[in-house]
Parts: sequence; structure tokens; C-alpha cells
Amino acid sequence: MLSTMLIASSLAACSNSDKASSDEGKSSSKNQITIMTTAYSPEPPSDDSPVLKELEKFTDTDIKMNWVLDSAYQDKLNITLASGDLPHIMMIPTKIPSFLSAVRDDAFWELGPYLKDYPNLSQTNEITLNNSSIDGKIYGIYRARPLGRNGVIIRKDWLGNLGLETPKTIDEFYNVLKAFTEQDPDGDGKDDTYGMVISKYTGPFDVMQTWFGAPNKWGEDDNGNLQPDFMTKEYMEALKFFKKLYDEGLINEDFAVMDPQKWGDPLLNHEAGVIVDVVDRAHRAEEDMLAADPNLKEPIDVFGAVEGPKGMFNLPTSGYSGMLAIPKSSVKTEEDLKRVLTFIDKMSEKEAQILAYNGLEGRHYEMKDGKFTVLTNNNEALINEYTDLNQFQTGIPEDRFLTEEKTPLIQKEEEVKLANEEIVVPNPAEALISEVYAQKGQQLDNIINDARIKFIVGQIDEAGFNEAIELWKSTGGNDYIEEINKLYKESQK
Repeated sequence: MLSTMLIASSLAACSNSDKASSDEGKSSSKNQITIMTTAYSPEPPSDDSPVLKELEKFTDTDIKMNWVLDSAYQDKLNITLASGDLPHIMMIPTKIPSFLSAVRDDAFWELGPYLKDYPNLSQTNEITLNNSSIDGKIYGIYRARPLGRNGVIIRKDWLGNLGLETPKTIDEFYNVLKAFTEQDPDGDGKDDTYGMVISKYTGPFDVMQTWFGAPNKWGEDDNGNLQPDFMTKEYMEALKFFKKLYDEGLINEDFAVMDPQKWGDPLLNHEAGVIVDVVDRAHRAEEDMLAADPNLKEPIDVFGAVEGPKGMFNLPTSGYSGMLAIPKSSVKTEEDLKRVLTFIDKMSEKEAQILAYNGLEGRHYEMKDGKFTVLTNNNEALINEYTDLNQFQTGIPEDRFLTEEKTPLIQKEEEVKLANEEIVVPNPAEALISEVYAQKGQQLDNIINDARIKFIVGQIDEAGFNEAIELWKSTGGNDYIEEINKLYKESQK
């Protein structure tokens, strides 16, 4: 890991003779940009990396990297923010308190008004941009991840064995789970299968409740005020559906205590026929199944959602993993800011993405008959010439790097992710930073999560769930609602 370097106070051109002599072949007119970001390799690309040098040529920039191992990144980030000695670009992994405090102290540029002026950055996804914002303002350019990543992984061969089609509505989804439980879908003559596996990870419930029209954490009521999802009738309809699945044995009885690390085992062991998770679990599950039994024929399929009473909806991810923020202490003028944004925008070009993700053609990969083939063959020295250079890529508007030929199932996963973007339900409060939640969020969440499980397994009824809501309100929930609505109205101005 490279040591922390002193940061230039502006984006002045590199012009001194020592610099010119030590960096042979570099133009003295290049802008210098310093970047602090994560490294997942103990030996990330050095200053002498041929790939980094090509990126410098492509962007006409002298790039100085301050790599920090991911495991130590948050501590290092806090120390760096406190020091005031900041690079031109800082990767901020989450909205940690130290960064929020710096933003409120006006230590970072607000980037929202500038993005429209750049060919790539102007193509940000509106939902993801809002999710990455702070109280409605943009203080970092997000690193894009699939927004529509949630979906349903299903035993395609079991559907075929029972003469069933892929479900398209909630009722059809229920009928498939019932058939997988009761009609011996694997044909072994034993009563040893069930519909869907769920663990104590609450993600599947969060996804499926949107099928009923429930909001994503917060939704507007009839008066335009935000209310929590669990206060809506759609949430209760979903909850009754989950209870029905439990009562009829269509999901595993031990879901509330199942270790999420073992969540996929019943699918792989031919016990459960459905799992609701990220769609790329589909090809991983199929690969594992085929490795154990090569005689299986296309055992897995994937789809995004089923239609509910109000249409097609799905739960999005946040759509990003960290953001690139620009400090005012190192980037002092608007002119300097525009140079940094030009660099970030240039890094989204196809040529820059290929360099950052794939390396150099002929050295790290080759293209033969239109097919991409990796040449590094586990050679760590070669891999370390470009690995982690994608840690300051935005992926906006899209990934343009090279990949090996995709299987039909992986291709379908990509199609599902893209189609999901048209039906995902945004959380209108995602960008709002609540002081009440910072203090009481875990306690408030536990009240509702516990009540949801108790309702599903029959320990409380609807009246008992409403009592839990009242407890939530009196424990700080009312203050939370009041604060969120105040922040929401302010962000709308």
C-alpha cells in the first residue's frame, strides 16, 4: 500500500524540471490529479504501471494514486478528513458521519448544477442520483451498480416436470409454490420439497411487498406527507400473503432463525424451488448444481417480478457503491473543479473503462475472432498492473469494458436487471439524513421486524401488529416521521 502523499493545493500544471526528468515521456502541460480510493489487492498498480500510464495519456492527466486497503479504508478516510490535507478526488464508500459533517461545513463541492455539462455524467440515473444525494443535493458522483438487481430464481426443470409456466401474477406465483410443495416436482416419489426458502435476512419480504404496491420504506399518503411502508394497507396485504405461505408450509418453518449464510443450501440440495434474491444468484446456483450433477438440463431460470393488484413493481438496490467527492480545500476554484469533472467524465469513455477493467490488449487480454480472452493466467504481477484501477470508475452511463462470452442464463440476468429499472419503486426519503434515526434507528427497526415475524408465524394478529406500530411511534417513531417530512419538504424547494 502506498503511503499517504502530500496533496497539491491546486490543479496547477507540473512544470518543475525535477518532475519532468523523473516522469520521462510525460507532458509538462498535464494537469495533476490526486485520488484516494480503495484497493482490494495488497499490491495495487504502482506509478510505473503501463496501464496507469496509458490512462494518463488518454486523459492527458498526471494521476497520483493514494491506495488504501479496503479493510482499513473507513479509518483512513476519517483520519484524512480530520487532517484537512485532502486529495482532489476522494472515494466516499458510505454516508459516514465524518463526511456528512464535512459536507455541512461546506468542505465539498456541490456537483449537481455541473453534471449536465458533461457527455457521460449528464446521463446519471435519476433514482440512483437521488439515492446518493444528501438532503437532495449532490456532493459526490456515484459509482453505478445495477439498480434493478432483485428478482426471483426458480427451478425451471421443476416447472417443466409439472407442466407449469413461469408465474406472471401473484396468484400464479402462489400456485407454483403450492405445486412445488405438494406435487413432487423432482419426481422422486417423496414428500421432500417445498416452494420457497427464506432466511432471517428480511430482503425477500421487502422485495415481495412491493409486488402488492407497498412503498419502498417511505411513501406519500393522500395529503402528500411521507409515511412508513408498514402503515399502508398494501403492506398489510403482503403480510397476510406471507402468513398464508407460512401456514400452508410453502416456505421453510425455520425461516426466522435460518442463517443467511446457509440460505441457498435448500435450493442447491433440491429441497426448495424458489429463492428471491439478486438475480445473479441464478447462474451461480446453476453452476453449482451442474458441478454436482452434470445430467441436469437447464435447472434454473430467473425473472424480475410478478404483477400485483396495482401493476408491476420491484424493489431497487441503492444503485451505487460509494461516490467520488471533490474537496474545496484542494480544488479551490470553479475552473479547477471543471478540470476534475472533465477527468472523471473522460474515465467513463469506452477506452478508459477497458484499460481500467481489462488492461492492455496483447499484454493482459486478446481479441480473437471477436472474442475476448484473458491472458494473465493468474500471473499476479500482470494482474496488479491494472487491478483496482476501476475503483475510480463511475460506470455512468453504462459499463463499456470487455467481458468473456456470457451464457444464456447470464444474458437473461442482464435483461432482467435492465427491465427491472422500468418498474423499481424509489424511496423518496433515501437522501434524507435523520438525526432521530441515527440515534434510535436500530431500536425502531427491531420493533417492526419482530412484529412482522410474529404476525407471519401467528403469534400476533392484525391488532397485535397495530399495537407494535403504536409502540414504534411512542419510542421515537412520531419524531422520526415529523423530522423526515420536514426534511422532505425542504428538499422539494
